[in-house]
Amino acid sequence: QVQLVESGGGLVQAGGSLRLSCAASGRTFSGYTMGWFRQAPGKEREFVAAITWNIGRTNYADSAKGRFTISRDNARNTVYLQMNSLKPEDTAVYYCAANAQVALATMRAPLEYKYWGQGTQVTVSS
Repeated sequence: QVQLVESGGGLVQAGGSLRLSCAASGRTFSGYTMGWFRQAPGKEREFVAAITWNIGRTNYADSAKGRFTISRDNARNTVYLQMNSLKPEDTAVYYCAANAQVALATMRAPLEYKYWGQGTQVTVSS
């Protein structure tokens, strides 16, 4: 049973930084794609960033480019999202997601991911 557990959310002032963690367990994740998504109140869940477990290929939403960095620690089975220069519009619940054999062309789509964490709240004050 795959489990994804996020942590690291919180309240931060605009311009600040947070690092989210996603601890993955239940199987080996070789061949998996790990993604970060977020959902603000009244809005649809949107893609933030993704990384392939084996070679570490990354993909970012335009809103995340230059400010956020996704990485993974294979030994710890953990995926990170370093978020810098945070803005109030980054406020949302952030979710970790995973699935095997996610195509590069569709890795931004929530429906491509089978496993989800419970989410962690990020609030950025102005």
